[in-house]
Amino acid sequence: MPVVWQIAHRRLVQSQVRLLGLSLLVGLVAGLAAVVFYVTTVAAEHYLLGTIAGFQPEPRPGGEAPLPWLAPIDTPFRPWLLLVILPVGGLLTGWVVYTYAPEAEGHGTDAVIEAYHRRQGVIAPRVPIVKIIASAITLGVGGSGGREGPIAQIGAGFGSFLASMMRLRPAERRVLMAAGMGAGIAAIFRAPLAGSLFAAEVLYRSPEFESEVIMPAALASVVSYSTFGIIFGWKPLFTIPPLEFNDPVELLAYLLLAMWAAFLAMLYTRSFYAITRWFRRSPLPQKTRPAVGGLLTGVVALILYFGFGRNPNVLGVLGFGYGTLQWALEADGTQTFALLLAIALGKILTTGLTIGSGGSAGVFGPSMVIGGCGGGAMGLFFNSSYWPLAAPSQTACVLVGMAGFFAAAAKTPFSTLVMVSEITGGYPLLLPALWVCVLAFMLSDTQSIYSQQVEGRSRSPAHRGRFVREVLAGVHIEQLIPREEHFLRLAPGDSLAVVIERFRACDYPVLPVVDGGQRLLGIVNLEDIGRMTQTPEMASLLVAADLAVNDVEPLMPDDELDLAMELFVENDLLALPIVDNRVDRRVIGMIRRYEIANTYLSYLHEADRRAGKDLASE
Repeated sequence: MPVVWQIAHRRLVQSQVRLLGLSLLVGLVAGLAAVVFYVTTVAAEHYLLGTIAGFQPEPRPGGEAPLPWLAPIDTPFRPWLLLVILPVGGLLTGWVVYTYAPEAEGHGTDAVIEAYHRRQGVIAPRVPIVKIIASAITLGVGGSGGREGPIAQIGAGFGSFLASMMRLRPAERRVLMAAGMGAGIAAIFRAPLAGSLFAAEVLYRSPEFESEVIMPAALASVVSYSTFGIIFGWKPLFTIPPLEFNDPVELLAYLLLAMWAAFLAMLYTRSFYAITRWFRRSPLPQKTRPAVGGLLTGVVALILYFGFGRNPNVLGVLGFGYGTLQWALEADGTQTFALLLAIALGKILTTGLTIGSGGSAGVFGPSMVIGGCGGGAMGLFFNSSYWPLAAPSQTACVLVGMAGFFAAAAKTPFSTLVMVSEITGGYPLLLPALWVCVLAFMLSDTQSIYSQQVEGRSRSPAHRGRFVREVLAGVHIEQLIPREEHFLRLAPGDSLAVVIERFRACDYPVLPVVDGGQRLLGIVNLEDIGRMTQTPEMASLLVAADLAVNDVEPLMPDDELDLAMELFVENDLLALPIVDNRVDRRVIGMIRRYEIANTYLSYLHEADRRAGKDLASE
C-alpha cells in the first residue's frame, strides 16, 4: 500500500500543478473576454437605446467611465420607441439563440452549474460566442439583466474547452470550468476574491464550498481582474459616501432588513420561475418568446415612467439598472419610499419577463438593483419618525440590502458578502452585512434563483462515488472479479477501423492499448471513438496510439474496491484495466464499473439482512 499512496500522491501533485498553471491561462482569456463583452454591451446600449430612442441611463456607476470613442448622444428621449426596440431585440435574440445554441438562453450561470454536476464539465465551444452576441442584443435594447451570467458562461466555456483540448479528466475539467466562471465574474465586477468564492459556493444550496475549486479559481480571478483593470482602471464599480458601524442597537433595524430581504428574495425566485414556466407552456414559437417578453418589459417600464411623473430613475427597471443603483446609494434626498419600492418590484417583474422568456442575460445585476432599492426603501422607513431606535443610514441600508437579498435568492451568503464589499468599497459595513446575509439566508426558503444547484456534495452526481467507500473498503478486486485471459487488446498501430471492430466484438466500453510484452500504454474509450468519427477526414488518419489516454492509473488485484470506485469517478470511465504490478504494468484483465456497483449493492443487502437478523434475535 505505501507504493500505491506514493503513486497517488505523485499524481495528485502533478495534477494540481497542471491545473494551477492552466488556471492562469483561463484567467487571462476570461479577462480578455470580459473586456470584449463589456465593450460590446456598452456599445450596443449606446447605439440601440441611446442613438435611436434617446435613452441614457444617468448617473452612471461611479467606477464606470464612458467609452471615449462613443460620441455624445443628442437624440431626445422618445419613450414609445421602447415598445419597438425591445420586441425587435427579443426577436433577434430568439433567432440567434435557438438557431445556433439553445443552451445560451437564460441567465447562463445555471447552465454552468448543471455542466459541473451532470455533464462532466462539458460546455459546447459555440456557446460562449453565441452568448456574447445574444446577451449584447438583450442588454443593448434594454432587456432587464446583468453581465454576470453571460460572462460566467463565457469564462466557463473556455475552461471546459481548454480542459477538453488538453484531454484532462472530467474531475479536472469541472474544476477548470468553475475557475473560468469565477474569473469572468471577478473581472466584470472587479471583485477577485468574490469571484473565486462565488465559483466554489454557488454550486450548492446549502452553505458548502467546493474546496477543489477555490485555489484554481483564485489564481484565475487574480489574472482576469488584473487584465480587466489594466484597461478600465481599478476603482470599485460603485462609489459611496463614507460609512461606518459603531452602534450595536442598529442590529435590530438590520434584523428587520434581513427579514424584508428574505421576503423579497422569495417573491423574486417564485415570480421568476412562474414566468419562465408560463412562457415554456405557451403555444408561442421559441424564437418569438423573447420578443413577447421584451414587449411586456417595455410596457412595465412605461407604466412606471409615466406613473411617477416621467422620473428617469424609474427606468432602472430596464437594462443593467446600475445607474439607478448609484443614484440610490448617493441618498441625495430625491429618493422616496414609493419610488424605491416601485423600482424593486418593477425590476423583479421585468427581469422575469426578459430572462424567463428566453432572453440572454444575468440575474446578479438585477438582484443588486432589487436588493439595493428594497433596502433603500426600508432605510427611509428607519430614518422616519416611526422608528424609535438608532437607525442605519439610507446608503447603508441600500448596500446591506444588496448583500442580504442576493444571499437569500442565490443561497450564497459568504461570496455575496464579499462581492458587495468589493464592488462598493463598503468594507466598514462588513459586520452588519454579515449579520444580514446569514439571517436572510436562514430565513429564506429552499427556492433558489439558480435551479440547478444541488443540496450538497453528497447529492451531486460529480461526487457520488465518494460516498460508497466505507462499504467497499476492505474488499479486494481479486476476491470478486475473476481475471480474464482472453479479453481483447489493442496494439498502438491498429487503425481506427480495427479499433471499431474490436469494440464490436466485445462488451467492454474501454479497451487497453498494450505493447508486445502486454504492458499497458494507455486506454481507448468508446465515447472518444464516437466523437472522432464525426470528422471522417481526420478519422481516417488515426491509429490506436492517437486515440489512447495514457494518464489513467490502472488497478491491481490487491487494490480495494473503494480505490477502484475513486478511480472510476475521477476518470469518468466505465471500465479500467487490471495490471499484475505497477512496475511492469502487464495487463491481466479488465473491470467494469457496474461490477463494482453490483458488489456495493450486494454488500448493502447483506448488511440489511444481518441488521434484520440481529433485531429479530433481540
